[in-house]
Amino acid sequence: MLKWFGPLAMTALIIGSCSQKSDSALMTAPVAAPAAEAPTAAPPPSIEGLPAGAYKLDPAHASLVFTVNHLGFSHYTGQFTRFSAAMTLDPANPAAAQLTATIDPASLSIPSPPEGFVAELTGDKWINAAAFPQMIFKSTGVALTGPNTADVTGDFTLRGVTKPVTLAMTFNGGYAGHVQDPHARVGFSATGVLKRSDYGIDFGIPAPGSTMGVSDEVTIAIETEFTGPPLAQPAQ
Repeated sequence: MLKWFGPLAMTALIIGSCSQKSDSALMTAPVAAPAAEAPTAAPPPSIEGLPAGAYKLDPAHASLVFTVNHLGFSHYTGQFTRFSAAMTLDPANPAAAQLTATIDPASLSIPSPPEGFVAELTGDKWINAAAFPQMIFKSTGVALTGPNTADVTGDFTLRGVTKPVTLAMTFNGGYAGHVQDPHARVGFSATGVLKRSDYGIDFGIPAPGSTMGVSDEVTIAIETEFTGPPLAQPAQ
């Protein structure tokens, strides 16, 4: 009988020790926090509820910036500081929206220009602002691409040449009016690309396979706010 007691006692001690360790581990093991719920994405802004009618550009909240590739080393940036735009908008039929924009080419602004450089760029070798004092965009179609995005195609006239250009436009939001701003207001961002050679501006375009010069492609980035019909007065 005694010969079995030793092995049995040892087995009991081992089992008891393992059990205590297991219980201790369970007591001290960190409890995993419940998984956080993923944040719900905000719905895209909608033009529903905005008044239909004529909207005009608010120049204090607008910019027209362009970039070209310079020697393959940088994306050289400039802008036009004087431009206007008018739009008709019907929230019930956004694809029927119409837009016209006019740009003063003599308002070219570039960072830290060398003496005479702006005059060269607005001269006959480049923009030729004296002979062609306006650049004009007139929309010809609107293709909705998402709940708050659209491709706006139009005729763009530069240096007397008119070519189609498409702008990828995003509606950023708007309201029907505010006590401190008693007119409807909407905001848009737009981007597009054109080739300057299409408009007779081919000076300095790099040879094929080279970046030695200024790119033919010009990238456009537009930020705008438009003001529209006055805030409707509540019925008396």
